[in-house]
Amino acid sequence: MSNVSIACIAFNSEVKVLIAHRSPTGQMGNRWEFPGGKVEDGEDEVTGIIREFKEEFGVTVEVGPHIADAEFEHNGKKRLLHAYRIFVPHDGMTEKYVLTEHTEYRWAELSEISSLDFVDSDLLIYPAVKAYAESL
Repeated sequence: MSNVSIACIAFNSEVKVLIAHRSPTGQMGNRWEFPGGKVEDGEDEVTGIIREFKEEFGVTVEVGPHIADAEFEHNGKKRLLHAYRIFVPHDGMTEKYVLTEHTEYRWAELSEISSLDFVDSDLLIYPAVKAYAESL
């Protein structure tokens, strides 16, 4: 199994970021996160991003620039997290995304992230995501 995870960073026209609330079951349940997941063996990061977002939200995204990297431990194993900007085909508000692993999603101000119960690994890339957003 690959030790690489990806975070999908989408911004709307107001430079709010897309976040999702994990289902209550499983590890890190009931916490907020940037959408994403694990890159599968034999898969590159871009392919993994497109697959993960399609599986979790039901839409195909366009992958933009790399934003940040972080290293973290999960279940005693070292993992790498790579964050990329993505472009979604719509904002999921009028036409809803189809959720398979989350209970809800929303567009959040970046200043809100630190006050939410956010997944630890995503907090590691938060400063770089915030800096990237400020450059838009």
